[in-house]
Amino acid sequence: MADSLRRLVRAESGRVLQEKLENWYRNYEFNSCDQNLNRCCEILELSSEIQGQLFAILNETSREGGQYAGVETIKTRLLPRLTPCFSCSSGRIFETTLTEDLTEKERQLRELASNQNVQLQELRKELTSTRLKLNRVQQDLKLSRAQEKDAQKKLDRLNDYEHQIQMLKDKISSLGAERSFHQSRLAQRRSPSPRHRENKSLSPFPLRSHSPGRARRTNASRRACLITRFSDIYDHRRLDAETFLKAYISDVEMVHRIIYTAAVESFHAAKMAYRQFKLRVTETLSLSHTGPESLEDTVLDYIVDHEDLYDVQASVNEVIRSMNINPKISFPSETDFIVISALIRELCHVAFSMQTLVPPLDVAFGIDGELFSETKYHRSFDSDFTAALVAYHVWPALMENDIVIVKGEAVTKRGALWSCRSRSRNTNRSRSCSRSRSTSPLLAHHLSRSRNPSPLRNRCPSKWA
Repeated sequence: MADSLRRLVRAESGRVLQEKLENWYRNYEFNSCDQNLNRCCEILELSSEIQGQLFAILNETSREGGQYAGVETIKTRLLPRLTPCFSCSSGRIFETTLTEDLTEKERQLRELASNQNVQLQELRKELTSTRLKLNRVQQDLKLSRAQEKDAQKKLDRLNDYEHQIQMLKDKISSLGAERSFHQSRLAQRRSPSPRHRENKSLSPFPLRSHSPGRARRTNASRRACLITRFSDIYDHRRLDAETFLKAYISDVEMVHRIIYTAAVESFHAAKMAYRQFKLRVTETLSLSHTGPESLEDTVLDYIVDHEDLYDVQASVNEVIRSMNINPKISFPSETDFIVISALIRELCHVAFSMQTLVPPLDVAFGIDGELFSETKYHRSFDSDFTAALVAYHVWPALMENDIVIVKGEAVTKRGALWSCRSRSRNTNRSRSCSRSRSTSPLLAHHLSRSRNPSPLRNRCPSKWA
């Protein structure tokens, strides 16, 4: 017994147990739940080892005392403590309370899992109903689109019918005017009185009332269509041209300047072509015009009906010539501005048609370094929104007299005026070095093309000479 007790004293298990208890007490508030449970289990294991050794010493001591030695002590001191929760010599613990806690936790987990399954089923039902609603909405949308297409087709046919009816009315009115004119002349010839002859010499033509032409009656619808086409060019054709130019030019600012210059020059070339075309048509129709519409309305109707006679290729060539001598833009020597001829052609078509409106539409005049106008332009996404001056323009604004119809786009930066001056000097030097290059074969072939003369030129060659 003395040896077992000596070994227990030398092992210092009680001191280790005390140190573990103190260490656990100091760190209890900082440990997590798992860490505290681990500390408690370690102390229980150590205490069970100490209890096992003490029970061994107790057994040896009772043997040394004889058969009935220490019976009263064991009955009064040891047996009352031998309860189901007391540790036995083997170190095992009856964990009745822990088992009840585990059972409660498992029950809560099962309830939580069942609740989650119920919620998941409800969410699935809601998702299914939402998908059904979405399918119904999509079907309704398809049906509405189909109805819209049918309505648009009917509207187009109705517009065609109205146009044909108006043409027939115009023809009937012109035939009625000619009929009344011929009847009056026939009556004057049959009348023998001098007074009637005098009246004949004074009023050879019947009075006519001038009515607005077809172009003026369709001015509002044509204006809306042209504004939509101009916006579509900005949204699609311009971006396509930017993507194509970026394959040759790495400077994004130069790409924007080229497209803006192309737009402005296209409107200028289309306006010049419209003036010349209108002058030739006026000279031709003035020789045979009889009414009932005014000569100006007749000329405008003819131009609107025969816009296909507009020599758009000549305007495209003129725009490219103007861009080649513009000091603010430049292009690599291996290619030419002919690569964006599709954009220029579309702009020329729209600009020419806009000149037939009353009043006509035109693009706004803009210069680098001007004061930014919120009513004319949108700021580009890479602009300095605190700057007041325009560094360069991306797209022109569409104007009707002095009223902005469609806003343009501009880039604002601080110190825009000085940067514009330095860029202008650098561009002039670079263009003076590249002016010696010859015109590309593609451009030479494009500039050499010419359209067939219009029917007006064939009818009156002296007027078009």
